[in-house]
Amino acid sequence: MANVKRTDEIREIIVGDDEAGARIDRWLAARCDDLSRSRLKALIEEGRLICNGAAMTDPSAKTRAGAVFSLTVPAPRAAAPVAQDIPLDILYEDADLIVIDKAVGMTVHPAAGNWDGTLVNALLHHCAGSLSGIGGVERPGIVHRIDKDTSGVMVVAKTDVAHKNLSEQFAAHSVERVYVAAVRGGVKPLAGRIETRLARSAHDRKKQAVVRDPHSQHGRLAITNYKTVRRFGQQAGAPVGTPVASLVECRLETGRTHQIRVHLAHVGCPLLGDPVYGKQRTFRRIVTKDGETLKEFRRQALHAQTLGFIHPVSGENLRFESPLPADMQTLVAFLARV
Repeated sequence: MANVKRTDEIREIIVGDDEAGARIDRWLAARCDDLSRSRLKALIEEGRLICNGAAMTDPSAKTRAGAVFSLTVPAPRAAAPVAQDIPLDILYEDADLIVIDKAVGMTVHPAAGNWDGTLVNALLHHCAGSLSGIGGVERPGIVHRIDKDTSGVMVVAKTDVAHKNLSEQFAAHSVERVYVAAVRGGVKPLAGRIETRLARSAHDRKKQAVVRDPHSQHGRLAITNYKTVRRFGQQAGAPVGTPVASLVECRLETGRTHQIRVHLAHVGCPLLGDPVYGKQRTFRRIVTKDGETLKEFRRQALHAQTLGFIHPVSGENLRFESPLPADMQTLVAFLARV
């Protein structure tokens, strides 16, 4: 697709009689549905809002009835990450968004240790010429993330309008998100709700941890609803009905970093293969009736199975599902023989 040269957009907006006295950033957010308030605040602070020939750089300044404002929205500039031709499993795509089935091992966004080969790099290539700019940058809008070694469905915005709306849906916890996890042991009760506060671990800054004090306001509220789908085997020396492992369906009310991994470890059922919140030696303890082991499973057994949301432009209810990937199907087949 040929590159299209884009120019800055200038918008002239007049304050109505009933809009006097409002904060400029809030007033603009109400008038510019396609731009988030944080984006507008940044534009104001950059001096891109003019009134009577002077730049208005204070987002908290108040509006005056009849005042005429000129807002310059710069054309999207080139994204810092480079576009890379990386295959993607695309479940759905239109002018506003793209839904993909993320493969195991793919990092979502470039960061230290993973500057290329990420989902963003792949999308910059796949969506070349069709990104209208997120926050003024010609790039895909990441509204939620899946860990590198977690597979499954995720949605990415292609426009500022879609990015703003989808972000609001995730913030309101109205997005349907269902994960399937293979865990050590069995969750008690078989179905329930795990509600805690999560914060960065004081012992390892790369990990999240449950805030132990039930009255503390430290950390962020995290809620996982779960139900046991299948149980495998019987733990030797444990009470009857104590499985070796279980398949658990988790429905997220909130989407905190590592939420499912931390919550299931918190109730004594860490994800199989989880090197951070579980123990790799877990697999060495699981043996089938025929003496078979499964040592080659090297990631947390977690898959984002279902994602449902309202289309940010059409208002249509969308729902996508991803089957268990091959490695987790192999894992389930192995556990069935325990």
